[in-house]
Amino acid sequence: MESLRGQVCVVLGAGGGIGSAVVRRFVADGATVVAVDVDAARLDALAGPARTLVADPGVWADASRVVDETVAAYGGIDVVVSCAGLFDQAVPLVDVPGEAIEQALTECLRANVTSALLTVRAALPTLAARRGRVVLTSSYAANLPSGGGVFYTAAKHALAGVVKQLAYELAPHVRVNAVAPGVAQTVMTGLSILDQGKKDAVLDGTEKALPLGVMPATDDYASVYALLASPTESAAMTGSTVVVDSGLAIRGLAAPSGGTLRELA
Repeated sequence: MESLRGQVCVVLGAGGGIGSAVVRRFVADGATVVAVDVDAARLDALAGPARTLVADPGVWADASRVVDETVAAYGGIDVVVSCAGLFDQAVPLVDVPGEAIEQALTECLRANVTSALLTVRAALPTLAARRGRVVLTSSYAANLPSGGGVFYTAAKHALAGVVKQLAYELAPHVRVNAVAPGVAQTVMTGLSILDQGKKDAVLDGTEKALPLGVMPATDDYASVYALLASPTESAAMTGSTVVVDSGLAIRGLAAPSGGTLRELA
């Protein structure tokens, strides 16, 4: 458990369920961690000797400040991890007012994609100099329907392309990979334009839909992030997305059809 000894790691969305698990694992593996979140209270709840920064990486000024402060404090950055994101609470398109669609999509993309791009761009000089790694958070929804609504699914499909394109552009100096969780015991923040608030990510009985039959804890995902962040353990990997979904993709969750238009038909 020393695979990240001496590595400086920035973790976006560090106050969330998976983000906080990543912080704990990285600290245990010897990393110096800068934990970033928009929610100061969530950062205050983090355990472990991580430096915390309240910032919104979806804004260039904040993303560059995170990088500048980290480099000033520790001399550089080896790893950028993004666990930041918003969920659309799987809202069907038919239930979204037409005038809210553009802003809903923009909000979802900003949290799930733009925040990572801004932070990676700000960190490129130090990442390149240190042969760094980028680890992004994909999703079941990046490949299959019913993992979210159209906004979340669009954002995660976009992120899948970002992983491949950045891996191509930044090789050989920076490796870029992603983790695609299935279900996790966490709370998902919805879209403000739709007044969605926060909801538990897991419904009762969800484990019965998983081939492995057990609901994974957020800590179960952290080891995969640590693998991809390691300078040695994943040295031959770039442009890859590691699916960690308890076998969900081989079963699927969807009904025979989405059935959202019954009232209109």
